[in-house]
Amino acid sequence: MDDEGQLDPAVRSILDAARERGGAEGRVEVGVRSLADAFEQAERDGRVPVIAEVKPTSPTTQGTREDDPVELAAAMVEGGAAALSVLTEPDHFGGSPEFLERVRESVDVPVLRKDFLLHESQLDAVEADVVLLIARFLGEDLEPMLEAARERGFQVLVEVHTVAEAERAVEAGAEFVGVNNRDLGELEVDLETFERVAPELDGVTRVAESGIATRDDVERMRAAGADALLIGSAIMDGDVYENTRRLTQNEL
Repeated sequence: MDDEGQLDPAVRSILDAARERGGAEGRVEVGVRSLADAFEQAERDGRVPVIAEVKPTSPTTQGTREDDPVELAAAMVEGGAAALSVLTEPDHFGGSPEFLERVRESVDVPVLRKDFLLHESQLDAVEADVVLLIARFLGEDLEPMLEAARERGFQVLVEVHTVAEAERAVEAGAEFVGVNNRDLGELEVDLETFERVAPELDGVTRVAESGIATRDDVERMRAAGADALLIGSAIMDGDVYENTRRLTQNEL
């Protein structure tokens, strides 16, 4: 893991909580819905492949959204989301494994578990179609965590922010790589991050994450090579259905 002194205090707090959070005693075996197929179906339907995020709150947003996550998920899917992301981190994002469980039972699209997973046992907390592994926080543990997730049946989205992390993700065998436009050192967003890192990602499905708020942002990321986009705040802030539709439909 990189020097934590370079991380924003809010991120250090999240990591401290993640270290203390245990996993399940048993081991999950997951039958998943294909994320690649969901992206391809969206393209065939004339939609931008978007993973819409059910995010009650976060350190970078104001306030908390208390809607039923199942209702939010349904609106996102109806609006055109190819897949969903559900926060399970409880202390800083207001999420829970129970939220994900309820959402996954209610929809027929792939569901990504968004959390800060540091230990193998944490993979067993809840079944999902995809889990997020953050290269910066796992360091040399990235490859064994990736293997452990796949042994359970999970698809894996490996998150990177730099060219070096992107190279490490590819070497570890990642199939889906998300480039986070938000620098976790300072929590600042720069869409140029994806434009800089994406060319180093050959042979993987490239997902642009963070800072995508407008149709111009969507088109910019797609032009830079994004196969899919992960969008949270821009969908959660306001009418979830209309926001999802605005950002996924190629023709309105």
